[in-house]
Amino acid sequence: MPKLNPVSWKFFVKRLHKLGFEGAYSGGKHPFMVKGDLVLTIPNPHKTEIGIDLLSRILKQAKISREEWLND
Repeated sequence: MPKLNPVSWKFFVKRLHKLGFEGAYSGGKHPFMVKGDLVLTIPNPHKTEIGIDLLSRILKQAKISREEWLND
């Protein structure tokens, strides 16, 4: 199984756009992205990368498989 790698916030949002999400919209304490009925809360844009653990949890909530995330 291919491995996930830490990603920058900017790459993360661009990748979610390619997978059909709209946003990132600001609201509350964290920004969010929308795809149909699914509202996905995403981390705040900091200078550090989004780690593998957090990335895998977000992908699970977004119903995106690891293979789907890694394929261009």
